[in-house]
Amino acid sequence: MKSEDSLLAAIAGYVDTLSFVALFGLFTAHVTGNFVLIGAEAAGFGQGVFMKLMAFPAFVAGVAVSSVLVKRVEPATPNRAACVLYVVQAVLMLAFCLAGVGVSPVVHADSTPVIVCGMIGAAAMGVQNAHGRLVPRPGVPNTVMTGNVTQAVLDTIDILSPQMPSDARAAARTRLGKMLPTIIAFAAGAILGALAYRHAGFWALLLPCVVLLWLALKAPGAQTQLAVSGTVTDARR
Repeated sequence: MKSEDSLLAAIAGYVDTLSFVALFGLFTAHVTGNFVLIGAEAAGFGQGVFMKLMAFPAFVAGVAVSSVLVKRVEPATPNRAACVLYVVQAVLMLAFCLAGVGVSPVVHADSTPVIVCGMIGAAAMGVQNAHGRLVPRPGVPNTVMTGNVTQAVLDTIDILSPQMPSDARAAARTRLGKMLPTIIAFAAGAILGALAYRHAGFWALLLPCVVLLWLALKAPGAQTQLAVSGTVTDARR
């Protein structure tokens, strides 16, 4: 599905921004950001350092569970593995939503229910980070945009450079066409996540739940379509 990376990027931006706004600067999809915040808080800036520390093992647990589940699925059925991971992430996202509603209004960063809430969110995004590495398919990274933005800038320079060979320029143009929608979707998701939290609180996490379940339903459909196409091609031969 062509829009899959864009939808996942939008989810990552949406959830990461919502958790950052709601949980004292916690990044659920961006482990590097939490390391930076932990360092800042160790020097006396900010709050919620223990929650950010606990988010790391929760993120790792999400990645580990994803790996175990994918290994149990037949390697010849990547769409089935994708479906399983989408469902797992949707369930964790729903748990994140309900946990957040349960602790609202969030006042104390070191409260145990608030820490558990953040850990569930980190586990959910750990699943999404693992998804792109465990399920083989053409696409671009959809949870962290640093590499995508860097590549997009380099490709733009190559496209505009008259010294570049035509084949290299064409490859850069193709790459840029894949990167830009993901970058834009992540930015749009980040804005929407902040606005949604302002108006709906943690209930706003129901939106990515619905999108993930829709992606799960589309994954086995794609596999069926490929099988049918293969059967038709064989019949024509």
